[in-house]
Amino acid sequence: MSSLLDLVGNTPLVELKRINPNPKVRIFGKLEGNNPGGSVKDRAAYSMIKGALERGEVKPGMKLIEATSGNTGIALAMIARLFDLDIELLMPQSSTRERVLTMEAFGAKVMLTETMESARDLAEEKAATGAYFMLNQFANPDNWKAHYRTTGPEIYRDTDRQITHFVSSMGTTGTIMGVSRYLKEQNSHIQIVGCQPNDGSSIPGIRKWPVEYLPKIFEKERVDRVIEVSQDDAVLTTRRLANEEAVFAGMSSGGAAWGAIQLAKELEEGVIVFIICDRGDRYLSSDLFG
Repeated sequence: MSSLLDLVGNTPLVELKRINPNPKVRIFGKLEGNNPGGSVKDRAAYSMIKGALERGEVKPGMKLIEATSGNTGIALAMIARLFDLDIELLMPQSSTRERVLTMEAFGAKVMLTETMESARDLAEEKAATGAYFMLNQFANPDNWKAHYRTTGPEIYRDTDRQITHFVSSMGTTGTIMGVSRYLKEQNSHIQIVGCQPNDGSSIPGIRKWPVEYLPKIFEKERVDRVIEVSQDDAVLTTRRLANEEAVFAGMSSGGAAWGAIQLAKELEEGVIVFIICDRGDRYLSSDLFG
């Protein structure tokens, strides 16, 4: 019998054939919505809380605090509950109601701020009072280590070591940093491709950070190429994933899928894996599928 924490990771790969423009290239999506908390962030949340407890940074009775755009908050709220830890989560007011309600269902306190940047600033201010412990997903190496230990090895194993390109949306950059480290150690020729919004686009879960907010765990040299995605292309591809491949996911997954499709058009052959970050049911109150 398994505990909930045993179910984090080992998500399946699904081959996408209907939206693939190149029959000589294979495109696989990694279904991170199959994690118990519904997103790729379960991996980092478990790693960060477990690491802080093992190091004695967090002790029973302490209160956690974190700024989040959504998925990390849900994952932290779920896993904090399993360790009997209280948590306060700060989110931009643009977050969907489903996300807030899910966090509150796990017992988290949720506060909305104007932007993601202001959420990060307020979390740091509150942590500085000493009343909270901030996990700080943007600077915490336990974030990327989760993907070095789990996501990368799973992808390499499940493609029978045939992967040639890895595509990921970039937010905290934990996923792409950890997977890049692992895959490059196995085969330095594997190309690591990040996706970020183009100027003027807003895509939840993908960011082009101002310099002062750039995640401290991000190392530019670990990404071979960055593909910029428009908001319209991310929305359209998210809808295509649902309508053509029956994969119900959020907009950041659509952004990564669009990047994978553009890449496939350029290649003579290859095996592309991209991250399908979460499930689409977290966006039903938005106009993503409207």
